[in-house]
Order: sequence, then structure tokens, then C-alpha cells
Amino acid sequence: MNGPDDIEWRMSPEKVEYPEALAEMERRNAAVQAGDARELIWLLEHPPLYTAGTSSDPAELLSESFPVYDTGRGGRHTYHGPGQRVGYVILNLKKRNADVRGFVHALEDWIIAALAEFGVAARAVDGRVGIWCDTPDGQEAKIGAIGIRIRKWVTMHGFSVNIDPDLSHFGGIVPCGISEYPVTSLAQLGIPIKLQEFDEALHKTVGGFLNAIDQA
Repeated sequence: MNGPDDIEWRMSPEKVEYPEALAEMERRNAAVQAGDARELIWLLEHPPLYTAGTSSDPAELLSESFPVYDTGRGGRHTYHGPGQRVGYVILNLKKRNADVRGFVHALEDWIIAALAEFGVAARAVDGRVGIWCDTPDGQEAKIGAIGIRIRKWVTMHGFSVNIDPDLSHFGGIVPCGISEYPVTSLAQLGIPIKLQEFDEALHKTVGGFLNAIDQA
């Protein structure tokens, strides 16, 4: 079993361009496969941009006001930008539990546990990608996205959680192909925190995530 101390935690204080992040993920993925590098959890922000997953429908890109990048992760179109915590997770499932579905569920549960640190009752919903919660007016809304890729049992990509992004920027896409529900953020829920505070919650709750994917 590999614990939190065996994993490199990296927090980039400056916004990272998407092509740079993708190239770094691919390098690290290959190095972890080869046994030449530690596993990595990388927390960062991107400048405003859209990414297209392997299931993306071009009709769901409604605006090209920001750069659009194709990516090898699963899922459809996603927005990334300032005020959103992006987490890229590069773990070797060969050393853990080689179960793709179990990994995704554990990742969802980790984000849900971190949000619970701020009193948010978030949840995953069967048949609907992402992390969901209720807004103060009782409407169901999406607060986080998940998209992964696994190459030779080493994971790439990960999650994003809306801390205080400009929610109008999501209007350029149909987020993850789901048009029936809005997108929300911790700030919109009346929880004004800094990205670093959410990072601390992620670090505090990561043990449950790692334990879940270590269960063979």
C-alpha cells in the first residue's frame, strides 16, 4: 500500500497553460510506468479555456471565445479557468486496485469529502457525470467535474471544483453534455474560501481516497 507520504503533492502558484500541463502529465505518466518517478497529485489553475474529451460533440461547443484543446481524457466539453481548483492525479493502479470504475468512484468520494469540510452536502448521481449539490433555492447544480485517462494502468487528468470562477464562462459550452442543470460554485453557495483552503481539505481527506483504491 502506498500512502500520502509516498506521493508528490505539487501546487502551482501561477496559472498553467493547458498544453504545458498536458505535456507534463504525459511525461510523468510515462516515468511512473517505468518506475522512474513517484506518483503525483498536482493542484493548479488554468487561464480560461475549454477542453474536449473523447466523447465530445462539436455541437456542444457554443463559443470559441477561449482556446479549445482536444484531450485524451474521457468525457465531453469542460471549462477551466481562474477560481477553479484543478487536480491532476497520476497514480499507478498496478500497485493498487486495477479497477477503473472503482477509481472513479473513489475520486468522486474524495471530492465529496473535501466539500463536506465546508458544510456542502455534495453527491455523485448515477448516470450523470460530475459532483452535484443543491443551491440555496433548492435547485440541483454541478459543482465539480471528473475526467480521467488511464494509460498502462497509470492514471492521468482528474477533477475540477468550482471555488469562485466566473460562472458565465461555462455558457460557451454544454458542460459535460448536460444542459438541464446549472453550474454552481462555493462562492455562489455563500462559502467564500481561498483555493489554498480547499487544498488543505483535499489533503486532509485524501486518506479515504487512497484506502479505497488500495482495496483489492
